[in-house]
Amino acid sequence: MKKLHLLCAVAVIAVLLSGCAEMNRAPAPAPSASPVLDRILSRGELKVGMSGDMPPLNMLNKQDKIIGLDADLAAMMADAMGVKLNVQKIAFSGLLPALESGSIDMIISNMTMTPDRNLKVAFVGPYFTSGKGLLTKNSTLSQAQKFEDINNPKFTFVALKGSTSEAVTRAGAPQAKLVTVGTENEGVQMLIDGKADAMLADFPICVVAAYRNQGSGLVPVAAPLTYEPIGIAVPKGDPQLLNWLENFLRSVEKAGYMKDLGEKWFAKPTWVDQLK
Repeated sequence: MKKLHLLCAVAVIAVLLSGCAEMNRAPAPAPSASPVLDRILSRGELKVGMSGDMPPLNMLNKQDKIIGLDADLAAMMADAMGVKLNVQKIAFSGLLPALESGSIDMIISNMTMTPDRNLKVAFVGPYFTSGKGLLTKNSTLSQAQKFEDINNPKFTFVALKGSTSEAVTRAGAPQAKLVTVGTENEGVQMLIDGKADAMLADFPICVVAAYRNQGSGLVPVAAPLTYEPIGIAVPKGDPQLLNWLENFLRSVEKAGYMKDLGEKWFAKPTWVDQLK
């Protein structure tokens, strides 16, 4: 009986000591309500992914620096946050994987806000609206006004891999042959070399490509094929960052800065001489 009483006493003491340890232990930190924004501010750096080959929104100059409307918008954003800007050049098809892995904080790279992409990441915007066009040397395709005009097996199209241009071409012209490329510069060269009949891309990209390759016979066609809302992609699960971005875009729009950027990069193409 004495042994039993002794065991009970030891058990009680153990429970009491355990309770004291629990009371003295510091509570576990609560998970951040804004993990991406906290990461940006604690690091003092905003990492933005851009493909660098979608003029005039983002493109490389002769010093291999990304310039364009997207780059200017990212710089304004970093300045408003009080952090440094770190632009990461990533192939367009690798942008979403980079965002989902956490190697970049957001994507500002002429990315259309599609329902499929929105299932994987969050979007804010649009900060710009565009539409598809054709770049071609083919006189028949230069008159195209609807998908029925281009849905023919005799045509070979080229489009950026993983882009809405690829998806639109597959859906709208399934009978045509489609070749996907890593960059739109590769697609333009295929047209010049006669390896494809046309490239489907955002219309501003078609215009710039034709301007940069004068004498090649390339013609940009403003076919009313799609509506493209361009937005900023961020990881899921950070409502404060979404709120910050929404307010930021609203402020720069109301202040007239987006209009200024549009005029700088679309109405006054003096930047073309800066390109490689």
